[in-house]
Amino acid sequence: MGPEASLPDDRGPLHGLKVVELAGIGPGPFAAMLLADLGADVVRVDRTGPRSPLAVDPRFDLLNRGKRSIAVDLKRDRGRELVLALAERADAVIEGYRPGVAERLGIGPEAALARNPRLVYGRMTGWGQDGPLAASAGHDITYLAVTGALHAIGRAGGPPQVPANLLGDFGGGSLYLVVGLLAALREAGRTGRGQVVDAAIVDGAAHLTTLLYGLSASGRWRDERGVNLLDTGAPFYDVYPAADGRHLAVGALEPRFYAEFIRLLAPGDDLPDQYDQARWPELRERIAAAFATRTQQEWALVFAGTEACVAPVLSLGEAAGHPHLASRGTFARVDGVVQPAAAPRFSATPPGPARPPALPGAHTREVLADWGLGDAGDWFDGDAVPGSPD
Repeated sequence: MGPEASLPDDRGPLHGLKVVELAGIGPGPFAAMLLADLGADVVRVDRTGPRSPLAVDPRFDLLNRGKRSIAVDLKRDRGRELVLALAERADAVIEGYRPGVAERLGIGPEAALARNPRLVYGRMTGWGQDGPLAASAGHDITYLAVTGALHAIGRAGGPPQVPANLLGDFGGGSLYLVVGLLAALREAGRTGRGQVVDAAIVDGAAHLTTLLYGLSASGRWRDERGVNLLDTGAPFYDVYPAADGRHLAVGALEPRFYAEFIRLLAPGDDLPDQYDQARWPELRERIAAAFATRTQQEWALVFAGTEACVAPVLSLGEAAGHPHLASRGTFARVDGVVQPAAAPRFSATPPGPARPPALPGAHTREVLADWGLGDAGDWFDGDAVPGSPD
């Protein structure tokens, strides 16, 4: 360790950052989880009252891991005042309501920034804060549909394929919100001026297609599914079933990797040239026929440790057992629940161990004390504090 290196800090690089998350679903909670994973003190403001029938059992709602939760009735003046008092002491707020809802509740960015001019107020929506669809309902699949991203996913001659809600909600939504928050927090630290971050899933998902627009402009990408180099159009960038019905993923793009792939898959066979597109259908059939001769596990052993760029397609339940992921600790077990560990990695400020999901309202008294907001009786009129054992 050189003289310039600092001692490890297992609290994470965002230790000391205070974040208020107004409870929502999907991309907002995931963004807040990522901040919590990296050491931020994230307080989730859950609403009082019955839970939605679609809600996940709080014990297994992993998007709430590492956070603390208070329960607040936002229909009461004291509830709204409590949220603003938290915002006054916070570095950032995350809110995922439809445009105008936070303002009607009295906890929108104007009210919050009036109390804390350094505050970064992150807004997570599908369509954004303005535009013809801003007030409309939507979900990941509809946001992807209008950006062109959904059109690009699928096989030739088939319909668009839905990539769960990973690409829109979490890729184009959560991650762009976190980037925006961190950028705005840096600006606030430099100038003392907070601001609103408008993170729309449609904007982020469209931004993710930047490479495709460049390839299209250069004539190297056709605006069709399953006919391009990276969308299963090329037979050496695709998935194939093995003899047992399990699949292998092939990504042998570069000639030297392709040569290694062919050497191991079909030694001695005279296969078509890699980039002879007229013979790609034949090449695809012969690759498929070769894979059909052994099981997934047998092929995984053949390609293990080589540069053929072939990997077994594992299920969610199998992924944590992959030797490489196991050696890196890519997955963790917390209270018996297997889940992805925090990412990325930090040499000097690694995050601490993952904590289980916050149960709604479970930390109300604790948070009020830690954030200097007095006794719970000051906020709840002597009633039982929501989420507390009493």
